[in-house]
Amino acid sequence: MGVRVPILRLNARTLVVALAADITDDDVLGFQAELGERAAAMQARGVVIDVSALDVVDSFMARVLNDCARMLRLLGAEVVVCGVQPAVALTLVEMGRNLVDVATAFTLERALARLEALMAAADAHLPSPRGRDA
Repeated sequence: MGVRVPILRLNARTLVVALAADITDDDVLGFQAELGERAAAMQARGVVIDVSALDVVDSFMARVLNDCARMLRLLGAEVVVCGVQPAVALTLVEMGRNLVDVATAFTLERALARLEALMAAADAHLPSPRGRDA
């Protein structure tokens, strides 16, 4: 793998990832696998993916971001993507691609606030532990 994507543990339940501008297709596939493993190992409840360094998002990268969001949701984590540049947003719209049901935010600070709100809402909808071993 050429570019290693840092996956930072913010606290006991949150991961933050920043994709670099020079990330290749092979790098992003490695990142996707590692992100899934890290999220599962720590039972992450939330993940922020910062794409502000990306000037271009092709159809492959858009698909990988969608796949990451789906994978993380299956693992029980909420996902927020932040830092989408205007040119990237326009490209995604022109390609007919969108980030499927992925919450977005302009900045990392707003993404973290949005992630906290999503996690709180998800926690509020959890079934009660009645009927389980106490």
